[in-house]
Amino acid sequence: MTLGRTRAVAVTGIEGVPIEVEADSAPGLPAFTIVGMPDTACRQAPDRVRSAAANSALQLPRQRVTVNLSPASLPKQGSGFDVAIAIAALAAAGVVDNAQIAEVVHIGELGLDGTIRAVPGVLPAVLAAAAAGLTKVVVPTANAAEAALVPGMEVLPATDLGSLVSRYRLQHKGKPVPPVVVPTTSEPAAPIVPDLADVVGQVEARFALEAAAAGGHHMAMVGPPGAGKTMLAERLPGLLPALGVDDALQVTAVHSVLGALGSGEDGRSPLLTHPPFVAPHHGASMASVVGGGSGRIRPGAISRAHPDRPALFLERSRAGRPVALVPFAPGVLHGTNRRTTT
Repeated sequence: MTLGRTRAVAVTGIEGVPIEVEADSAPGLPAFTIVGMPDTACRQAPDRVRSAAANSALQLPRQRVTVNLSPASLPKQGSGFDVAIAIAALAAAGVVDNAQIAEVVHIGELGLDGTIRAVPGVLPAVLAAAAAGLTKVVVPTANAAEAALVPGMEVLPATDLGSLVSRYRLQHKGKPVPPVVVPTTSEPAAPIVPDLADVVGQVEARFALEAAAAGGHHMAMVGPPGAGKTMLAERLPGLLPALGVDDALQVTAVHSVLGALGSGEDGRSPLLTHPPFVAPHHGASMASVVGGGSGRIRPGAISRAHPDRPALFLERSRAGRPVALVPFAPGVLHGTNRRTTT
């Protein structure tokens, strides 16, 4: 068969879109082309895939290989498509059975030696795959703990391309495969936050902080430097209740996109169960507060704070520079650059 198909996910902002990865092997001069609006990192995947396959004793087609990332109108960013591109190309060469990979999501970056390396944004990618009805995902071992947070998904941690292909070959032949070992994690550790009990005095300010936490109100703190505004604001997360499962996944997904999650190697779950306290510097740019960027749109401080019970501290009102927010829907922040909107 000269056509291989598998699945991947493109992460735009903090949302994932399922991608179908198609690889076609046709007669002609040896070439490896990727179409479907790849960015620079994604366009360089053929070099990584060729070296990874060669160093894993796997044979890619010595023909013209064309890989399509569908839908082609959606920009594809990053190196997280490497594994899906390699598996689809190997299926086009007949190395991997197409039926084994057609409905499996592959996420990860390839090293030149064939190792599968961690990438950011795995949690929102797996959430999008689950929402699309897909049930199996291959992720780098370092990302397995966060992928396992999504209920109903079968997570296969992969360390290198060679062992992954060997597993598919054994499955195709009906032979027993090595058991899947997903890193087990305990309950996430409670965050260590400053306690309001440490504050001496400030009776009115303490009451205002407690009322704001209980009712979900905004606060404006006015006073000279050293009055205790920042000290009180840092103690707000200690008054807020823990997040529910859906809200915790949403907050954790934002931090996953930013690459700020742990790998679970310490035995602790990477799930964030408490509203994070976000305090951008008063000289922070508008893009770092609201989110955005000239290339890939990244979440800003507003998105890092929980949308329903945010602990967002804007010191000195951003030095008098207002940030204009136009709400399109409750709890939704739209970002636009010259390439995309999210």
